[in-house]
Amino acid sequence: MNIAFFLLPKQEVVCLTLESTLRQTLERMEFHRYTSVPMLDNKGEYAGTITEGDLLWYMKNSEGKVTFENASKFLIKDIPIKMSNKPVSIDANMEDLISLAKVQNFVPVVDDMNRFIGIVRRSQVIEYCEKFVTRESTNSNS
Repeated sequence: MNIAFFLLPKQEVVCLTLESTLRQTLERMEFHRYTSVPMLDNKGEYAGTITEGDLLWYMKNSEGKVTFENASKFLIKDIPIKMSNKPVSIDANMEDLISLAKVQNFVPVVDDMNRFIGIVRRSQVIEYCEKFVTRESTNSNS
């Protein structure tokens, strides 16, 4: 099956640029109630995923230099990212998608020029797999 079927397009995804501030990031994540958000560079390419944990560790390890009040002075491109959420190509197969969805809340999808075009949510991959489990269960009970 083509993974484009599962794609939530870029215009419907909450994304941040590497030039976003820590405060913008915190506010956006809070507003949408997300624990992680994809980051894009100035060319629209996928640059990584920033998580709540990355933000919290950055603030904690700043030894009091970073506070919510001055968070607009810090850019997310300067925040160390602990996890490497890998993207898949729009041409990837389902096995690749499933493999990444096991360890990521969402899988970023890029085109052949590495431009970010959207995400596939883990829940969609689980629903896809559930259909096969249900079908197999129904067939074995017959």
